[in-house]
Amino acid sequence: MKIFFPQWQGSGSGTAIQSGASAIRDYLGAQQFHELPLSEIPAGRDGKQRFAINNYDALTEQLLGFKTFLEETQPKSLEILGGDCGLEIVPVSYLNKIYPKLGIIWFDAHGDINTASDSPSGNFHGMPLRTLLGEGVPAMDPLLFSTIQSAQIHYVGLRDLDEAEQLRLRRGNIYHSGKTNTPELIHTLKTKNIQYLYIHFDFDCLDPTAYNKTYYQVPNGIKIAEAESCIKALHEEFDVVGTSSLESVTEDITALQPIHRLLELQLA
Repeated sequence: MKIFFPQWQGSGSGTAIQSGASAIRDYLGAQQFHELPLSEIPAGRDGKQRFAINNYDALTEQLLGFKTFLEETQPKSLEILGGDCGLEIVPVSYLNKIYPKLGIIWFDAHGDINTASDSPSGNFHGMPLRTLLGEGVPAMDPLLFSTIQSAQIHYVGLRDLDEAEQLRLRRGNIYHSGKTNTPELIHTLKTKNIQYLYIHFDFDCLDPTAYNKTYYQVPNGIKIAEAESCIKALHEEFDVVGTSSLESVTEDITALQPIHRLLELQLA
């Protein structure tokens, strides 16, 4: 099932994430997406913080709507076009409940594994993995279908971590690489007897010289061809049951041409 969920409130005030997601949808043309509504509760400059999370009320209202939608439709696979990384707590926890040997591939420049109390910004898109681990704000736990384990997380393109995130990666012995080492990644997954995958793709994992239409731009990222090759190999070796394509911000659909193949792989 293809889902369009252009959540931006998890970034604090990054409304360009919503328009960027809309541009990708327009670029893809005929593909049919189920569009999920966003909350009308004030957010961004007019938003309020609760539990040290910016725009908390808007986020929880729309994420609950996402969860309810999945409960009603019961899809076996998901292809998400969004949106900020905070939305991931719903589809990942949903698929994790269905597929007990699920591995999570996190293409991202950032760890997204802060707690609300450790987060420098208070923006929820830096907290989804910690929430999925069951270590987030307890008030958000009802949004989850299940919780994950540290061993399920595998980062690719990671290179911008807060100190608290570095500690959590070390404590959980979490696989992480700033580059793509596809043979090593596949070997790691198979050693863990992982059979199914969810592939999260935040476009800021890419080097800005290759694609810079992202909410953040972090130097020394991975090349587009490297990401394509890795994702293709993962599809060949495992059953990919979920994907996401997140945090592109350009409204110019012609600027999306360099990532055309990535969009095909993630949203085919």
